[in-house]
Amino acid sequence: MLNHISLSKVDLNLLLVFHTVLEESHVARAASRLNITPSAVSHSLGRLRHLFNDPLFLRTPKGVVPTERALELGEPVGDILSRVGRVFASATPFDATTSSRRFSIGAPDAIMDTVMGPFAGRLRRKAPRADLSLIHLMPGRHASAVEHPWRSSLEKLEKREIDLAILPLGTVPTRFQARKLYDECFVVAMRKGNGFARAPTIAAFCRAQHLLVSLDGDPRGFVDQLLEKRGLQRRIVLTVPTFMMALTQISNSDLIATLPRRLVERYAARFALQLVELPLKRKSDAIMAITTKAAMMDAGIAWLTEEIAAEVGSLS
Repeated sequence: MLNHISLSKVDLNLLLVFHTVLEESHVARAASRLNITPSAVSHSLGRLRHLFNDPLFLRTPKGVVPTERALELGEPVGDILSRVGRVFASATPFDATTSSRRFSIGAPDAIMDTVMGPFAGRLRRKAPRADLSLIHLMPGRHASAVEHPWRSSLEKLEKREIDLAILPLGTVPTRFQARKLYDECFVVAMRKGNGFARAPTIAAFCRAQHLLVSLDGDPRGFVDQLLEKRGLQRRIVLTVPTFMMALTQISNSDLIATLPRRLVERYAARFALQLVELPLKRKSDAIMAITTKAAMMDAGIAWLTEEIAAEVGSLS
C-alpha cells in the first residue's frame, strides 16, 4: 500500500524513472535513455521503494526484474504519464496543414464504409501530411447491458490503442465523451428476385435462410433476441465476419441478411440487391464518435472529431 503522504511531496520524475526501468529491465539502459547517471536512477528507485513499501525491482545478472507489485503499477503509471503528456500537448495548437501524426480510428466495417470512406478524402485535403489507421471493431459475444457489447472497444480507447471509436452506443460511462453523428436502422437485404421481398411477413422471415455478420462465428444476434421474446426463432445458415462480405454472399444466393440501411442503399446497385423493412419493431441506433475525456484535451483528437462530424453532416 502507498505510504500516507502528501502529493505535494511526490516528484513526477520518480514515475518516469519507474516507467523507464520497467520498460528497459536494466538500470544502466534506463539511465542512458533518461540522460541521467545510473546512481541517480538507483536513488530514485530507493525513494519509490519507500513510497510503495515494495522492492519493485530485483537485481539479476542480466539486469532487474519487476516484482508483482511493480507489474500491477505499470499500467496506471503509464496512464498517468500519458495523461500528463496530453495536458502539455493541449497547450500547443494543432496545425492540420503541417501535422504528420497518425490517427487511429476503430469502427465496424459498415460504419467505416459509411463514414470513413468520404472522410479519407477530407483528411487528405485538410491534413495532407497526416496518416490514418482504421481498426475493425465488433461487439462481444452474448452481451446484454448497454455498455457490455462494446466493452473491449472502450478498453482500446482507455489503453490508447485507438484515438477514436465510432460505435452504435447510445450511452457511455462518464469517463468518455461521445458525439452523435447520425441515426442508423437495420433492414432486410437480399438479391433482386428473392421471393421473401414479395411477402416480407414475420412468418416468412422465420422460415427464410439467414446470413449473420458475426466476428467470432457466434450464430446469434440482436434479431434472435427479439424473436426469442416472441417465442420465435430463425435459422442462421451462414455467418461471416464483415458486413461487406455479407453483401457479396447474399448477392449470389437465396440468403437474406439484416444489415444497416445506409450500407445496403450505398451498394444495392453494385450488388444487385433489394431491401425491405425489418418485420420487427426496433429503435434506430445512434452512431456516436467516442473518445476519452482525457484524450479530448489533445487538440489533434478534438480536431479529428470535429472534422468527422462535419463530413457526416455534409453527407446528410
